[in-house]
Amino acid sequence: MSSIEMIEAAARRLAGHARRTPLLSSPFLDEIAGRRLLVKPECLQHTGSFKFRGAWSAISALDPEIRARGVIAFSSGNHAQGVAHAATLHGISSVIVMPSDAPKLKIENTRALGAEVVLYDRGRESREEIGANLASERGLTLIKPYDEPQVIAGQGTVGLEIAQQAAEIGIKRVEVLVCCGGGGLTSGVALALHHHAPDMRVRPAEPEGFDDTRRSLASGTISRNASETGNICDAILTPQPGQITFPILQRLCGPGLAVSEDEALHAMALAFLRLKIVLEPGGAVALASALFRGSALQGDTVIAVASGGNVDAGVFRQALDRYA
Repeated sequence: MSSIEMIEAAARRLAGHARRTPLLSSPFLDEIAGRRLLVKPECLQHTGSFKFRGAWSAISALDPEIRARGVIAFSSGNHAQGVAHAATLHGISSVIVMPSDAPKLKIENTRALGAEVVLYDRGRESREEIGANLASERGLTLIKPYDEPQVIAGQGTVGLEIAQQAAEIGIKRVEVLVCCGGGGLTSGVALALHHHAPDMRVRPAEPEGFDDTRRSLASGTISRNASETGNICDAILTPQPGQITFPILQRLCGPGLAVSEDEALHAMALAFLRLKIVLEPGGAVALASALFRGSALQGDTVIAVASGGNVDAGVFRQALDRYA
């Protein structure tokens, strides 16, 4: 199980490798949100998302002999790129199992970062089974996208930075909105803040219709999504919360939030216009929640984690055409 000690150890291993992303603000966004809004742009992290943190944490924690055999991961794109890049920087091989309908940019980038890409049908095949079989056949170590303590620890370094940065500007009691798929980032941030900034409360943010974490938190038991496809927020479409992440979310997080595809696109356009950052739909749902779900939030300040920016040009153009 991940712990604050694991998160702090991951931060030490990440020092000099991961970027310390800033907190951004805009009076225009504050006006829309109806409160002070601070945005942590993990889209500026290596490989365009927070996933590099967890990948580096997990790979760097492996026994050197085991690490040398290589790693494998399954991902729709951001975890794929994070693992591929972290593996290449460690001088080891990586195999990434990706859905065939993942954005072309993510598939191409994963290959360019040095990984062997194996494509599968998201609707009919199990990435877990494919990954487990390849790992067994080739002696590779599976780096899970969220239900892995060292991955959660790496993502938790986002929370350490938020606690430090908020303290620097005198912010204590706020809600922190986090884009949530399987819950690795959300649970890691919640663990870090629980220890270093206990007056902050994490709120998971998801797409409408794929809000398994919101429903699971409301019911007290893990709830599955009816489908894993059919939403523009591909980066955070997971079947259900993780077995490791959900107990952490249940213990430390407030109620979940859900936004529409149009609201995610609107948030992408506003992030570009007002903060000059590029977000993908799944990486924009926390910002969209801050902007368009203000009645569900508490306090006069909110922090939103913009978790990724690996968006195809066509989708980004759609956001700008509609809302810019």
